[in-house]
Amino acid sequence: MKRFTVPALVAMLLLAAVGSAMAETQVRITGDSRVYGVFFSGHNFTGWNNANWTSNTPTWTKAGTKTEDTFEVWERIRVRTDFIANENLRFRLATKVDNTWGNGTYTAANPDVAIQVYQAFLEFKYPDTNIQVTAGLQPTALPQSALFNDSIVFTDWAAALLVKAPLIADTLELNAGFARLIDSNRTFDPSTTQVGDELDLYILTLPITVPGLKATPWGVFSMAGSKANYYTTWASSFGHASDAEDLLSAGTLIGAPGWKNNQNPYYWVGGAFEVSVLDPVKFYADVINGGGALSDRTKSRRQGWFLDFGAEYTGWDLLIPQVYAWWSTGEDSSNRNGSERMPHTRPNWGPGGSFLFDDSQVFARNGNMGMDPVGAMGLGVALKDISLLPKLSQRVSFTYLKGNNSPRAIRELNTSIGSNPYFAMGRDLTVNEHAMGVNFDSQYMLYENLAARVETGWAHGEFQQSVWGHRLASRANANDTWKVAFGFTYKY
Repeated sequence: MKRFTVPALVAMLLLAAVGSAMAETQVRITGDSRVYGVFFSGHNFTGWNNANWTSNTPTWTKAGTKTEDTFEVWERIRVRTDFIANENLRFRLATKVDNTWGNGTYTAANPDVAIQVYQAFLEFKYPDTNIQVTAGLQPTALPQSALFNDSIVFTDWAAALLVKAPLIADTLELNAGFARLIDSNRTFDPSTTQVGDELDLYILTLPITVPGLKATPWGVFSMAGSKANYYTTWASSFGHASDAEDLLSAGTLIGAPGWKNNQNPYYWVGGAFEVSVLDPVKFYADVINGGGALSDRTKSRRQGWFLDFGAEYTGWDLLIPQVYAWWSTGEDSSNRNGSERMPHTRPNWGPGGSFLFDDSQVFARNGNMGMDPVGAMGLGVALKDISLLPKLSQRVSFTYLKGNNSPRAIRELNTSIGSNPYFAMGRDLTVNEHAMGVNFDSQYMLYENLAARVETGWAHGEFQQSVWGHRLASRANANDTWKVAFGFTYKY
C-alpha cells in the first residue's frame, strides 16, 4: 500500500476537484514526458566532484573525493492542470516526478514516491481592465534578449506576486512584482533577537515595442538577510552552485565571518535590446550592472558588469546562423576589497544551446557543464534550426571562453581555507585559463507530439596547477569531456 499512497491521494484530490468544478469551470490538462539515457564522461573536467557546502555554518566537503558514474537513465513526468473559470480567471496546479532509473521513485522495490509541486498560482485580470495579476508559485524571469535564452540574473519558479499593466497598447507595458526566494526560519526566529533570514526581490520592467525594436529597461531591488540559507540553497539546479557563490563575496569567508549588517540591499539595473530593423538580420544585446552589501565591510561588498551581444540571419529556410559574444568583470588580485563580479542567482543564460552552460538543453539533467559566464568573456557561433530532411531539425554550436578573474584572488582563498566550493575549477576561470565546447543536437518528429532526440557534446579546458593544485589541474588538462544522450520527449 505504501507505494501507492501519495499518487492515490493526489489522483483522488484532482478527480474530486474536477468533478465538483466541471459544471462551471473548464479543466484543461497539459504536460510533457521525457526519458533518456546519457553517457557523460568528464564531469567538472576531471570526472570527480567539486567541493560542496554541507551546512549554512558553513561547512563543506573537498573536491576530488568522489568519482562519476558515466551512464544514467533519467525520466521526468510533468502534469499541468488549469482550472479556467473564464478568459480572465484561472488557477494552475502543476506537479512533476524527476529522477534516475533505480533511484527514488524509479526504484524497483518499495520506491520513495517524490511528487513535487512546481507551479501553483492564481491568475486573473482586474475587472474591466487589461491589468493581469498572478500570485503564487510561478515562472519568474528577468529580461534578457532572446538569443541568450534567459536571464543571467534570475530565471526560475518562484513564490511571487506579479502584475502586468499595458500603458500604451502593443507599445509600452509596466511589469512589477515581489518574490520571496528564501525564508529560512519562517514564522519564528531561533531566539528573541530577530535575525535577517529572508531574501526578497522587488522587480520592475518596462518593455517597449516599436517597429524594428524591442527594448526593455529593468531594475531589481533585493533585501538580503545575513542569516538566510545561502550556502544550502542551490542557485543552479544542474551546475551545482549555491547562492553563496553567486551572491556573496569571497571576503565573507576570510577573517571575521559573514556580514556585519543584519540586512544588506542588492540591486540590478539593465536593458535588453532586440533590433530587427534590418530584418532578416537581427541583433541582440544586454547591459547589466549589479551589486550588493555595499555598506558592509569592504571585504563583503560585491559589484560588477555583464554585457552580451549577438546577431543572427533568418532569411534562409535551411538554417539560421548565429554569432555571439559576452564580457563581464572578474575578480581583481585581492579578496580584501570585495568582489568585482556581478552577483546573480539561478541563471538560465546560454547562447547557441552550448552545453557548457545550464541553459536550453532539453535533456537538462546531467546534460551540461554548469560553467559560470560571470567572471569570464567569450564568443561563439551556432547553426540553428538546420532542416535537411522533413521532420528532422538540428543545431550545432562552438563556444570559447576565457577567464577574467585574477589567479591570486582564487589562490588566496584556497590557501586561507583549503579546497572550498566558492571557487571551483572548471566553473570559474582565471585570466590564464580557457575552455571550449562543441555540441551537436538532433530531433526527429516521430509523431506530431513525440520526438526522438540525440544530444552530443565535447569540451576541453586548460587550468592552472598553481591555483587548483597538481592533482585536479593535471587530470583536467589531460582529459576531455564527452556527452551523448538519446531519448524521447512527448508533449500533450
